[in-house]
Amino acid sequence: MGQILHKCATTTHRIRTEMQQSKESVAVLAKKFGINIKTVYKWKNRESTIDAPMGAKKLRTVVTPSMV
Repeated sequence: MGQILHKCATTTHRIRTEMQQSKESVAVLAKKFGINIKTVYKWKNRESTIDAPMGAKKLRTVVTPSMV
C-alpha cells in the first residue's frame, strides 16, 4: 500500500529522508523542495520520517449509557 498523507502535507517519506541525509544548507534544501525553512529544520532534527500524531492527547468527552 502507498503512503497516505494528510491534505496539507508538503513532504513525503522520500523527501524527508533525503533532507535528513543531505549535507546541503537548510536554505538550499528549502528552495530545492519548495518548502519553508522551518519545515526543513523540523525534519532534519527528527530521528524518524513518520508524521507525529496531532490533535488532542487526551479525550475530553463523557460517554453516558443510552436510555432504551
